[in-house]
Amino acid sequence: MKNSGPLAINAGKEAYSAKTPQYFAGARRDYVAELPSNRSASILEVGCGEGGTGALALAEGKCERYCGVELCPPVAENAKGRITEVVVGDVERLDLPWKPETFDALIMSEVLEHLVDPWATLQKLHPLLKSNALVFASSPNVSHHKVVRMLLRGEWNLADSGVMDRTHLRWFTPTTYRSMFESCGYTVISARELEPFSAKARFASAITFGRIRHIFATQIDLRARR
Repeated sequence: MKNSGPLAINAGKEAYSAKTPQYFAGARRDYVAELPSNRSASILEVGCGEGGTGALALAEGKCERYCGVELCPPVAENAKGRITEVVVGDVERLDLPWKPETFDALIMSEVLEHLVDPWATLQKLHPLLKSNALVFASSPNVSHHKVVRMLLRGEWNLADSGVMDRTHLRWFTPTTYRSMFESCGYTVISARELEPFSAKARFASAITFGRIRHIFATQIDLRARR
């Protein structure tokens, strides 16, 4: 396969680091809204970008401590001024500094698809979470109808962003995303679409009794507990 081996993986990491500043900015307000108000909580975000989500969580009293892991040094430097602690480097290779059962929540927004072995990373993070800790994760859905139509044409066209982002190393459907978390010891609450469906998608899903619901989801949005 063309995109395999250490050279391709390193090229993917470099391409990820070269993304525009807008890619690393912003905040997952939906995640922060679902976090319980707990000024003594500790939260870990893998792929924290410039710290927008963490800064919002701290400002809204969702936690006392917000720690992040970020691959790109310049981006991590910006995050250091906004959240409690930032560890710089590849989460797959780092020896993470935190003790077992440190965190009340784990956030991984658009991260796992960029990893060589996301299963190993989920297993690595699992002991760092307290019992019943919340887990928020999202990744692109490769079973989206646009990807299916592309495959029916015999094509596999990569892009600079979106589901077919060329920096992605792993591909998931809602079912396989759920299965990955479950196989790593997490209790999955839900794995469904991130954005609301259009009226046409709702109708098509309804008349097929939800059997093809997955093809209308651009992003998979997962909730779990440790």
